Amino acid sequence: MSDDNKDTGSHEPREDGGTPERVIGTPSPAAEKSLLPGGAAPAEGAAAEELDEASAKRAERVVAVFFLIAFAASVAFIAYYIGWSGRDGGMHGIHRTRESNLWLGGMMTLAFLAMAVGVTIWVRRLMTSKPIIQERHAPRATEETRASFAADFMEGAADSGITKRPLLRRTLLLAAAPLGLAPLVLLRDLGPKPGTRLRHTFWGDAVKKAQSQGKKGVRLVVDGTDRPLRVSDFSSPGGMITVLPEGIEHDLPEEKVLTQVAKAVTILINVPADQFKPAKGRENWHVGGIVAYSKICTHVGCPAALYEQTTHHILCPCHQSTFDATDAAKVVFGPAARPLPQLPLAVEDGYLVATSDYHEPIGPSFWERG
Repeated sequence: MSDDNKDTGSHEPREDGGTPERVIGTPSPAAEKSLLPGGAAPAEGAAAEELDEASAKRAERVVAVFFLIAFAASVAFIAYYIGWSGRDGGMHGIHRTRESNLWLGGMMTLAFLAMAVGVTIWVRRLMTSKPIIQERHAPRATEETRASFAADFMEGAADSGITKRPLLRRTLLLAAAPLGLAPLVLLRDLGPKPGTRLRHTFWGDAVKKAQSQGKKGVRLVVDGTDRPLRVSDFSSPGGMITVLPEGIEHDLPEEKVLTQVAKAVTILINVPADQFKPAKGRENWHVGGIVAYSKICTHVGCPAALYEQTTHHILCPCHQSTFDATDAAKVVFGPAARPLPQLPLAVEDGYLVATSDYHEPIGPSFWERG
């Protein structure tokens, strides 16, 4: 290739009559073509074509409809959360969890989807496509640059149509307002505080009922079978079972059973009597080494359901809090801050009975602050 052909904008002719080869250094023919349908690309800095106002009006109404749908869905989300989900135990119960998740999730999805579709149509149909070139400058902008930015910002706002089209502006704000409120409404799930409700369980009510009938206390029943437990049924050291107060599933309304069972669930452990170290004032709270502790871990409320027979340690599988069953369930390892509450036991007619409620709040320590 000779130097005479460099940067001349010419092409070397081909002997076969085909398309001439482009000479290195010549401008690309693609620069003369437009990527958009309808002819040549606009010159640099030229203003974009004006939108067809009739088409823009139709698009504006469509966008407004989607924004109104988003508004209606988010308002319905808040209304259902506060109102309808409060019936029959509400969304904080177990019986209506699936229904609550379906309606709350569906309405929030519809709100965000409608908002996204509306904004997408707005950008594609109502905003101009004028190219914007950003130049690099020194870190601190000059007054001219700031003024230029302000002018560009106002021009962009005008191009977006948010100042020119009040219907879109108002419906966008209307749709966004309840979406901003929705997270605040969800703060309801952090409360209400438990107050003193965790200081009492069904054990206390059941003991009072039994004592009013002349009994020493309420009998312990095996969880899942409702079978009263005799001392002879649990005479082998090293065993652990889960027990509940007798009558808990029959004396309560159906909607309260699960909540009360969760609070009253207790583990019964048979510790060798010669290794048992009862706490001061609790010498009579066990029956020959058979001792009862709350199953709810005092760290964050997980079930402390594992037991090591060789070390007599109760373990919580969530965060490895470990309690000594032989020493009033004191914490020997892990993040738990206090021992598992102990349930006073006695024997009546050969059956294990609880003689009172727990003497301290069950569950995580931070619940006490409620």
